[in-house]
Amino acid sequence: MPVLEVPESETLDRTDDREGHVWQVILYNDDYHLFDQVVAQVQKATGYPYRRALAITMEAHTTGRAVVWAGDIEECLRVESVLREIGLHTDIVA
Repeated sequence: MPVLEVPESETLDRTDDREGHVWQVILYNDDYHLFDQVVAQVQKATGYPYRRALAITMEAHTTGRAVVWAGDIEECLRVESVLREIGLHTDIVA
């Protein structure tokens, strides 16, 4: 299966932009991680139960991307950093 091309994203310099705005952490599919590794990392990053983490991972696997988390920017940055600990491809979008 080919790897999904992920566009370069801008680094967030300020966390106070769009205060009160809901941000989303996007997880992209890749061919480098075992399915179970991704499920476990989604659980670690979010605290979600296994079934919810499994559903998110399956969505990323089948559609190329999935929303892992939505909330304020600080929380999204935290979740994204945990996902990236094992090199998962992620992005934060407004």
